[in-house]
Amino acid sequence: MGRASSFILGAGRCLTGALVLGAALTTDANADQEQGRRLARLYCARCHSIDKISRSPLKLAPPFRTLHERYPVETLQEALAEGIVTGHPSMPEFSFEADQVNDFILFLKSLEDGRVDR
Repeated sequence: MGRASSFILGAGRCLTGALVLGAALTTDANADQEQGRRLARLYCARCHSIDKISRSPLKLAPPFRTLHERYPVETLQEALAEGIVTGHPSMPEFSFEADQVNDFILFLKSLEDGRVDR
């Protein structure tokens, strides 16, 4: 097998691995938006606004309804699964199970509908 063939085969394996990992982390049809809301209430509402209208209790914590303006919320999937760690001391470190990640992302996406002034 030549170098080109080896490279193509290796690249194909990497792409396949990335697609499998991506499929595992994408929001699936079984995701439960209400469960995502409960997770947000339990882990996040102390600092972040988790609705479409109120201010965040902690001024430096962005309201969840604005996260999609900064980046696609789907990009949080890996961080939520592996554990979010931030630079400010008031945010607890936590991680979600795969089904919880999907629920939480679905909930965050629900906040994108019907833009409301902050």
